[in-house]
Amino acid sequence: MALDRRRFLNVCSLAGVGSTLMPGILYSMAAKAEGDAKPFVVTDAMIDEAAKLAGVGPFTAEQKKQMRTSLASQHGAYDSIRALKIPYSVAPAFVFHPLPAAKRVKLDADGEKNERVHGIQISSKLVVNPSNIEDLAFATVRQLWDLLQTQKITSLALTKMYIARLKRLDAKLHCVITLTEERALKQAKIADEEIAAGKHRGPLHGIPWGAKDLLAVKGYRTTWGAGGFETQEFDADATVVERLDAAGAVLIAKLSLGALAMGDKWCGARTRNPWNLDQGSSGSSAGSASAVSAGCVGFAIGSETLGSISSPSTRCGVTGLRPTFGFVPRTGAMALSWTMDKLGPIARSAEDCGLILHTIAGPDGKDTSATDVEFQLWHAQDAKTVRVGYLKSAFDLPPEVKEQPAAPNETAEQKKQREEQNHGAYAARERRLYDRRFELAALDKLRAMGYELVPLELPKLPYDAIAPLLTAEAAAAFDDLTRSGRDALLTEQSPDDWPNAFRTARFYPAVEYIQANRARTLVIEQMRALFEKVDIIVASSFDGAQLTATNLSGHPALILPNGLRGSDAPHPPAIDDGNNDDIGGPNTPVSLTFLAAHYNDATLVAFGRAYQEATSFHQLHPKVD
Repeated sequence: MALDRRRFLNVCSLAGVGSTLMPGILYSMAAKAEGDAKPFVVTDAMIDEAAKLAGVGPFTAEQKKQMRTSLASQHGAYDSIRALKIPYSVAPAFVFHPLPAAKRVKLDADGEKNERVHGIQISSKLVVNPSNIEDLAFATVRQLWDLLQTQKITSLALTKMYIARLKRLDAKLHCVITLTEERALKQAKIADEEIAAGKHRGPLHGIPWGAKDLLAVKGYRTTWGAGGFETQEFDADATVVERLDAAGAVLIAKLSLGALAMGDKWCGARTRNPWNLDQGSSGSSAGSASAVSAGCVGFAIGSETLGSISSPSTRCGVTGLRPTFGFVPRTGAMALSWTMDKLGPIARSAEDCGLILHTIAGPDGKDTSATDVEFQLWHAQDAKTVRVGYLKSAFDLPPEVKEQPAAPNETAEQKKQREEQNHGAYAARERRLYDRRFELAALDKLRAMGYELVPLELPKLPYDAIAPLLTAEAAAAFDDLTRSGRDALLTEQSPDDWPNAFRTARFYPAVEYIQANRARTLVIEQMRALFEKVDIIVASSFDGAQLTATNLSGHPALILPNGLRGSDAPHPPAIDDGNNDDIGGPNTPVSLTFLAAHYNDATLVAFGRAYQEATSFHQLHPKVD
């Protein structure tokens, strides 16, 4: 549901800064530059006294050690927002809905739910009838439905094939938490009977899919990927699951996510990237992206709060759609941040993502954030009428590396750390230079397609200082986990992981939370103004600033494969620490991101489909057998 906190803290390093805790460090540096020789320091005594006031703790010496740096960083964020001098007229970026959400379902004249997808002919060119059902492992939803509705294949055969692949490949990928085999076989048989009888429910009818295991499915456990929740069950399906059931889709597995929607490490293992099994799949929609990439499901549902569709889609070379906030109801999904959580499809093409979003979008009468906006796909406009911009500075040459100088009386251990940091900075720049070739080629391709690209820049706002809103809401969502001490059951316990983040968030003042929300209003307003100039913005998937900005503002994003690195690509680090999605290495995919205005998700899908038809990068897939 979120880009893992590691990557949030790593946003600064994407801009050429070395540390992942730079907001607080930069604040301290700025204070020194202004003549203040005493940067803000948090002591154990301060934490102890504040913990008494907050009614939490007591904390161990190790926990307080982790918290000191995080609290100093958090304190630095306050001044970044205060420096905005927000006008009195600016309200916080949230709206309370005291009444139930409206529910609207469009009906055809005969009373049946309207499954027509405007602008796409569902039945068109047929895929050649395969001699082996496993030849369809990497087929798109559109291709599979063509075969299913003409009864060239059966849903039951397709379902058995995908389940067999999951069973065979999961030993390598660790993408499955729970197979829903019995449920799936029943659904597939019903789908075949209905299709044979001429009852077609739409383009997902009979298509096997996987759910990120933060979606509740009655009769099966919903673990949230976390220690302490391994046997958790709910007595109702998530709204998204209900809607996909109604569309005739076949749920075959609950797929992995990093614990409580952080990263790709869950309580059972670490989910792997099918292109390079030495690397994780990134997260937190780890299993969804990995399974789609490896041809183990027809499509999957993921979620994003701060990058959890974008990051694994980038790492695994699949197409992910993060919808406009409020487009898809989250009823029955784990809550991490009520003002930022979004559910969306991960699939093999932009067109597939559109077909899936059409099925799951719209209010359900339960999630008060769900918006009553109709979603209809349409053909891409003529190039002359679509206004396309790109975030210029993200495509510029990365800055030269500034080596960290040796400190006075440097110890051998300090020297080793400094040299490793300098080496890492040079290696990161080399990887960025290599990947930049693909991004520049994409801009050239769009120009060749007839689009005139307008250079743009993100509004100059302190996005990283506003982003702790996420952690504050997450700490509230998991309040009992922290107060009970059950956070010790979570697999990951580093300073960058949820247990420390939740503890630190207990000291986020209510006034500063409101002020950050007021600053978020500025983000929303200024991002909206940017989209008055263009319809689509082309962005680098590795640009942490746009990722944070658009998740705060609720704008939709489409993440697409943009080619494969060659054998000459810089080699990845020996250990994938989960901090960066661009480490890649030879023969791994690169990515591109398209952005659109609020509720212009259909425009985004159509534009992405046009790009994919012109490039075919989405047809590349890993060899995992």
